[in-house]
Amino acid sequence: MNATVLAVALCLAAAVTYAAAAVAQERLARRAVARSAKALLGNGAWWWSAGLNAAAALLHAAALRYGPLTLVQPLGALTLVAAVPLGAHGAGRRVAATEWRGTLATVTGLGLLLLPASGPAPDDTLTLAEALAVSGATVAAILLLTARKDPRSGLRHATASGLASAVASALTQTVAVAGGRGGALLSLRVVSVALLVVVFAVGGMLLSQRAYRGGLGAPLAVVNLANPLAAAAIGMILLGERLQGGALGILLAVAGALAATRGVLLLTRTAPTTSESGPVPAGHVAA
Repeated sequence: MNATVLAVALCLAAAVTYAAAAVAQERLARRAVARSAKALLGNGAWWWSAGLNAAAALLHAAALRYGPLTLVQPLGALTLVAAVPLGAHGAGRRVAATEWRGTLATVTGLGLLLLPASGPAPDDTLTLAEALAVSGATVAAILLLTARKDPRSGLRHATASGLASAVASALTQTVAVAGGRGGALLSLRVVSVALLVVVFAVGGMLLSQRAYRGGLGAPLAVVNLANPLAAAAIGMILLGERLQGGALGILLAVAGALAATRGVLLLTRTAPTTSESGPVPAGHVAA
């Protein structure tokens, strides 16, 4: 099977799984059970969402073995396509017209970003020094984004979650590609980067849990916008990845970024609907 086709298929499976996890997290975040780490760790539904996130991460890691960051990350927008209607169903309401328009604009924009991003299977990886530098800069950015608490802190936490997920993906690609080479699986670089993957993956999940307290659509859209943009920057600056199509490719990428930003703004205007039906039973994403 063509490497690009395989990467896209794995991305589709990961997106659906991430969507189910996001809906479960959002429902927990809207209830008092999500207000402390102790309450979360004692709740079966949170462990269910964590399991879904882990399964999605494995599918995503496999996709990164066969496709470049600039291709794989924008496909995460498909999570939004599945999560918005799933979230509305779980809350017992219809998807608002503004949510549909925002979702369509976000996904269309990221689709335009995807067109010039297709490329060969990855063969370059981050050095240990590059991985540590990217990790340090990302931690500083996350601390800056989450330092203040105000009505817009949910979107800042979503941005921080997107950054953490992007870095986790870049590091995962290094583990998948370098670890697949003979004798490299237990090297100092691969083991160290794998530990950083765990830190950023868990951090991204906890940051998104905090972001979903204000609803699902807008924070998830911000995560899906920040993630591929940050990953593309890492891919192009450090891994030698390039947009395809020359000037036309750049034009499509700019148009896509503008459309996706418009979609996020539409989703931020959608008033969240709070469900007061109590905790989600363990093993169930939506009632």
